[in-house]
Amino acid sequence: MNFHEVRFPASLSFGSVGGPERRTDIVTLANGFEERNTPWAHSRRRYDAGLGMRSLDDIETLISFFEARQGQMFGFRWKDWSDFKSGKATVDTSFGDQVIAKGDGTRTEFQLIKTYHSGGVSYARPIVKPVLGTVRLGLDQDEVREGVDFDVELTTGKVTFADPPPEEIDITAGFEFDVPVRFDTDKIQTSVASFQAGDVPNVPVVEVRI
Repeated sequence: MNFHEVRFPASLSFGSVGGPERRTDIVTLANGFEERNTPWAHSRRRYDAGLGMRSLDDIETLISFFEARQGQMFGFRWKDWSDFKSGKATVDTSFGDQVIAKGDGTRTEFQLIKTYHSGGVSYARPIVKPVLGTVRLGLDQDEVREGVDFDVELTTGKVTFADPPPEEIDITAGFEFDVPVRFDTDKIQTSVASFQAGDVPNVPVVEVRI
């Protein structure tokens, strides 16, 4: 896949607007009832990178980043300031933040996930772009050591244990993560005069599947 393991400047993504998008097909029946279905198992996030621009230097940084990615050609990492941790945004990450799986005594590889809960319903989101140095894992409430007990693949979000976790043991994780995205346009239009007057360019960014 055409993807650059580089993060869009976090100082410029701060202040941007965006979030998850779902696709729902709705058919209204003759009796007024509805049938609803979705072809997407996972949501897709969209952002506007232009809203984080505050100076002409920011615009220059944006254009350099855009040109290096060749517009829509290459994906990149994006820090979603509203959702970038395994736990609450105001609390430091802990190895017990998320239960990602249960051991079966055989498997050694597991996918990092973040589970969202509301009203007795939950959604498990695969995390494919963890941030270097932030991943912590636990087995049955005991923290284990990266590089000794497990390794993490930062490009896929998969963790591999040196030995299979025992059966029925909770495997927990804490981490920070980025969203894999690409620009959703092949052009950036900006005016120095209009920017100084308060306008900012429209720079759409959309999540990509990894």
